[in-house]
Amino acid sequence: MDREELLSATPEGSGEPQKKQQSPLVSLEKDLEFYADAIKEVAIEIMVEGISSHPIFIAHQHEVSIGEIILNKEELNTDWTIQASTLEEFVEKGIINKEKYEPFLKVYKKPENYMCVFVIVPEGANFIYYPYKKV
Repeated sequence: MDREELLSATPEGSGEPQKKQQSPLVSLEKDLEFYADAIKEVAIEIMVEGISSHPIFIAHQHEVSIGEIILNKEELNTDWTIQASTLEEFVEKGIINKEKYEPFLKVYKKPENYMCVFVIVPEGANFIYYPYKKV
């Protein structure tokens, strides 16, 4: 699923009246723009330190038990918290099956150009690749 598909998705069945049926992923795009430099810095650090060649960032609005918090929505007054993880941790925790490791690598985009974000919303979760700004 690409960024446009996710951004046009609307949450269903939340039972709450919503303003203009706006997807929470619209606020995610705003936060990813705001966080981009910090996320890229962490991605480079993960790769340079040899932790992983495949950093993955988790975007969520609740608590999750994978990765480490790098950008806290409460502290930064934003809508999304970002945690840093790796492909290896996703396989270890069973989020990505070992059999899916190679196929995942084939679609994994260059971490120097894109952040790999595992977006968690009440309806489910999915990977997106969000481009860093061209310098």
